[in-house]
Amino acid sequence: MEQEFIRDYVMYAAIFGILSFVWFGWAQENPRQSWRKYLGIGSAIALIVSAVGVYFSVTNWSESSALSEMDAFTMYLIVFYAQLIIGAIVAFILIRKKLGDYVAPWIGLLVGIHFIFLVDVFEDPSLYLLAAIMIIIAVISPWLAKKFEVGNSTITGIGNGVILLCFAILGLVRYLLM
Repeated sequence: MEQEFIRDYVMYAAIFGILSFVWFGWAQENPRQSWRKYLGIGSAIALIVSAVGVYFSVTNWSESSALSEMDAFTMYLIVFYAQLIIGAIVAFILIRKKLGDYVAPWIGLLVGIHFIFLVDVFEDPSLYLLAAIMIIIAVISPWLAKKFEVGNSTITGIGNGVILLCFAILGLVRYLLM
């Protein structure tokens, strides 16, 4: 990401923070009882980081963003809506085929893949790392869920919650180091 895209760093904190909160929430679908308090702590931290990101986003709204360029914004919208539509259709099919336990890994996989397409939009190669980790989490979560005797959503939610929280914090750090 170019250094002049200050607003994007704080938006990472806001958006990745709230997405981390959501994934930690989804992880609570069927975890071990002893994991619930840690999921709650992760959710709380993610919400705080997101709130800080929102504050800095609002106070830096006039700063430049990669999305200020029309082509980048158009590509962002295409990727976002394609992901949303494809995700919903496949999730619906999985649920209809009584494979609902695979919805969380599917969504995680799709979100991971969508970050590959956003690397050029935000001019930020670190999104490749985020994409790779989320894809790996999606692929291994059903196996780990069986091993730990929890739902697929628990492992997927914990993995994605943690990595998105890390990237939210990284967004704040990148902003503060400017």
